[in-house]
Amino acid sequence: MTSYTHTLDWMYAQLPMYQRKGAAAYRPGLDAVSLWDDYLGNPHKAYKTIHVGGTNGKGSTTHIMASILQTAGYKTGIYTSPHLLDFRERIKVNGKMISKAEVVDFIDQHKPYIENHQLSFFEMTVGMALSYFAMKEVDYAVIEVGLGGRLDATNIITPAVSVITNIALDHTQFLGTTRVAIAGEKAGIIKKGVPVVFGENDEETKPVFEKKAKEEEAPHVYALPYDEQWKTDLLGTYQRQNIATAVTALSQLQDNKISPLILQKGLTQVKKQTQFMGRWQEVGNTPKVVLDVGHNPAGIRVLVTHLKTLSYSHLHLVMGFVKERDVNAVLDLLPQTANFYFSTPQIDRGLSLTELKATLKKSPLHLSYFESLPLAFEEAKRKAEKKDLILVCGSTFVVSEILAHIKIIKDE
Repeated sequence: MTSYTHTLDWMYAQLPMYQRKGAAAYRPGLDAVSLWDDYLGNPHKAYKTIHVGGTNGKGSTTHIMASILQTAGYKTGIYTSPHLLDFRERIKVNGKMISKAEVVDFIDQHKPYIENHQLSFFEMTVGMALSYFAMKEVDYAVIEVGLGGRLDATNIITPAVSVITNIALDHTQFLGTTRVAIAGEKAGIIKKGVPVVFGENDEETKPVFEKKAKEEEAPHVYALPYDEQWKTDLLGTYQRQNIATAVTALSQLQDNKISPLILQKGLTQVKKQTQFMGRWQEVGNTPKVVLDVGHNPAGIRVLVTHLKTLSYSHLHLVMGFVKERDVNAVLDLLPQTANFYFSTPQIDRGLSLTELKATLKKSPLHLSYFESLPLAFEEAKRKAEKKDLILVCGSTFVVSEILAHIKIIKDE
């Protein structure tokens, strides 16, 4: 049998991921994935789905809903992207990742079709997830949109409820340069007659969403206010809005059997039940070390809001960026007295140190540059004192590399 490592190498080599390659790997449109879905036997029709779109908070909202559904006794699939340590994080049932053997078997079985139709990496993985959930006979699958909404490969499903968390400027080269334009793309997941929940009631994007909901005759509601009685194992004050959005979405399900007790239990076991990582994930104390995948200005803004609620002596930021990121827009939001430790994520899209130095040559910030992210991280740890805070952010791939680095150290 083909090895898991060999299979992954083939997937990455033959089917470049948007996350790693950028625009060269982006192929919008549903024609190819619809044919692929037909070939696989339309597996998503065997269970109920919840579709989660938006700019920030998609992953958190997805995992929160999955944890509550699991607690209520529903066998629950999760499809998210990108992954942090292992490709299999993208496809889980009741928090357990798809096995290496099942990934290998799927590719071996369908490789001729994938090659003949030149499927994108994302189209292929969507098919893998939807088929896996059918094989595992899930009751629900919570499906996170990859990019945008209207033309995203996940948009072949007809869910029980659609969710749009919020709208911010991100991936503007694909989705539009204004929040209104991006809202139009995200609104593409609103389906005929399917309830839709909006995580924010925003005056600028509200007309776009309500117009689309009316056209599709889709009942729509806005997220309920956060209930102070809710307790969760997720850290970060920014999770409150994601929790409120998730709870509101689950209340729209027709077969809702989620009592307040089940709801509360599910909220307190999100990380345990779904193996959720990378959102205000504390991996060290004295000094406190936190990892967070916040990367665009809107995501960084909520991180900074949370930082203001904390007590620490000095802030150390370990960061890296992808090429299309507006670095100055991100850094302007962060505490200007922090120490910054920069390097380049080890992906094709990684912003090189040469480019980064040129961008920041006139910056008044305390900047240091390193040949690798692990070196940057270790220097931050060396300089930080016991009451300081080290925050790793700026890109999903920065968090991924530091998580892998920490794991290697523990395994030694």
